[in-house]
Amino acid sequence: MSAESWDPVPEGPQGSPLGSGGHSENSGSGQCPPPPMATPWSLPRWRAYVAAAVLCYTNLLNYMNWFIIAGVLLDVQKFFQISDSHAGLLQTVFIGCLLLSAPVFGYLGDRHSRKATLSFGILLWSGAGLSSSFISPQYSWLFFLSRGVVGTGTASYSTIAPTILGDLFVKDQRTRVLAIFYIFIPVGSGLGYVLGSAVKELTGNWRWALRIMPCLEAVALVLLIVLVPDPPRGASEKQGESAVGGLRSSWSEDVRYLGRNLIFGALTVVTGIIGVILGAEASRRYKKVNLRAEPLVCASSLLAAAPCLYLALILAPTTLLASYVFLALGELLLSCNWAVVADILLSVVVPRCRGTAEALQITVGHILGDAGSPYLTGLISSALRARRPDSYLQRFLSLQQSFLCCAFAIVLGAGCFLMVALHLERDQAQAQQPGTGTPDGKDVDCKDGERRSLLSGTRASTENP
Repeated sequence: MSAESWDPVPEGPQGSPLGSGGHSENSGSGQCPPPPMATPWSLPRWRAYVAAAVLCYTNLLNYMNWFIIAGVLLDVQKFFQISDSHAGLLQTVFIGCLLLSAPVFGYLGDRHSRKATLSFGILLWSGAGLSSSFISPQYSWLFFLSRGVVGTGTASYSTIAPTILGDLFVKDQRTRVLAIFYIFIPVGSGLGYVLGSAVKELTGNWRWALRIMPCLEAVALVLLIVLVPDPPRGASEKQGESAVGGLRSSWSEDVRYLGRNLIFGALTVVTGIIGVILGAEASRRYKKVNLRAEPLVCASSLLAAAPCLYLALILAPTTLLASYVFLALGELLLSCNWAVVADILLSVVVPRCRGTAEALQITVGHILGDAGSPYLTGLISSALRARRPDSYLQRFLSLQQSFLCCAFAIVLGAGCFLMVALHLERDQAQAQQPGTGTPDGKDVDCKDGERRSLLSGTRASTENP
């Protein structure tokens, strides 16, 4: 699968072709000819927006895959006869494989065709997801393995897709596009949860939730191949400089059941959209008066989110409405960070290393976050339940208390963003210095051509004094 890496001819008066060896027709005059300039890469504005739309759609499917199992988790537990801790281990296996493979995809994305790597990742995660829907109950370990393969495939997209957007857009335009791109993280998470539970209710079989996704992903793969270019690394900066089935329930019971799931899914979708837009816009406006605006916005949103999520958990047994209100506020504040974090990362890393940087950020973020947290939360819940009577209330309280540690981790994350604010300006200045980073193959060829041209011009000037 070949990536689209053409260089359109730029508009302008330059049209005289160079002869063989990079010399112009006047190279024999004794004057040192100007070094051959690399052709600037350009793309029509509408093509860039179409490519961004395709990448956003695929990102939606990417994060639906992350959380579609959560919508049918109880059915999966019953089908494979697994405990709470093993159910949490499903997400740990998924994230563990993702973070282990992210550096590999980051390396490939910085040195080879990003479009081909993304296509391979989509094929990998959709194929593994589809095959996992045919696993029988006695092979539960195979289902865990398939979730790991899905995580490996999604690592390619989470690592590489933001770098393509970073090379298609620049400055404020890039911030807005990244904000839209990262809106689909909470939207996809919420829709994945809703789709899983809805398909299970409609079909009576949770497996169909995993069989619908590959159809949508096949559309995304075709659109990616046809409509998304693979721009040269750093192209945006150069452009900016130059320009299980039981008894069927009744319809009303199904509506009430789906309504309970839809509340959480709708909260995630709506607050995610508002939060991403709010965070990106707040950092963009505040950055005009404070160059450290981005990490300060992230830190303040996390400090405000921690008590909201704590109160949402504490109030859940007594007043569900207040719990939903604080949960919505907490999710909104957490979503403020998605686009801003990506913008911080792209601003402190040279274009040639952004794929590796995205991979490193994903790896460290998941190691410190959701790689082990589902399993750890389930393990704490199982340990608490072992000392209590087996009742619905005690099961709820065990899960509630195991989730409280998340609020304290959020405060710790806010402190890390405050530390980022101390070093951001210095790191951005270093990334913008000329000659920073490792050149890719195209740059090496360009520099070799310049050296050959300069050496030939020097010889000509010495022979004709």
